[in-house]
Amino acid sequence: MNEDKLILAMAEDKLTQCQENYMITNTGFLDMRQQTLCKKMLRSRSDVRGFFYGGYSDSERRIGVFIPEYIHMETEEELHEYFLNNIEDNPLTLIRAEHSGYKELTHRDYLGSLIGMGIKREAIGDILVHQKGADILVLRTITEFLLVNYSKAGRTNLTLREEKIERIISAEVYSEERNVTVASLRLDNVVAAAFKLSRSAAVQAIKSGVVFLDGMQTEKPEKIVGQGDKIVLRGKGKTVLREIGGNTRKDRVYITIMIMK
Repeated sequence: MNEDKLILAMAEDKLTQCQENYMITNTGFLDMRQQTLCKKMLRSRSDVRGFFYGGYSDSERRIGVFIPEYIHMETEEELHEYFLNNIEDNPLTLIRAEHSGYKELTHRDYLGSLIGMGIKREAIGDILVHQKGADILVLRTITEFLLVNYSKAGRTNLTLREEKIERIISAEVYSEERNVTVASLRLDNVVAAAFKLSRSAAVQAIKSGVVFLDGMQTEKPEKIVGQGDKIVLRGKGKTVLREIGGNTRKDRVYITIMIMK
């Protein structure tokens, strides 16, 4: 609870700076639960515009960005386009780390080595691991420090360079398409089918706050899921409800889900 209060106080402070100084301000990187807290806060503030930005469309860790009145934008897509055209205003940098070793490095290797350098978690966004290395999104304020000092993940040497954000290599791929039936389109039913859980385990996961529907933490098992919705079960993975079909003879619903890795 104290951490939640600190996150909200930090976000409100950045929001106030935006209003008083007529400038774009931003928080550090927020996880999905923290984003949910800030989104709820923003809903109660009709006097400001706030968006969440992680450098690419499917990012999980995002910064809160507060926009002054003189900049005209209404959607996160417009914010993304603005930063592409106004690089100097973009608070994020894409660092591409490449290695020549034979050992395949993991997300944990990169994150652990960064934290080991004393970098705070809120300065680090998504780490997208690919065959040659990883694309790492960070706050612009630590870019120069990383380029000079970040040279190893584990015992593997790294070569770093700053890259244009639009050239990010997304490692997220659909690993499986699955056709299943569910009793209804309730969130607990879809979570159980997607992640091969019992319905009671799905309900418990939702109520414990580790399930996110389209980026929002939800603790309501009865919430209805729609076509195209993205579900994240923390620690288990992601799925997208790709298609809703008709009903079976027993009145169950055919759905197609895409499992992501």
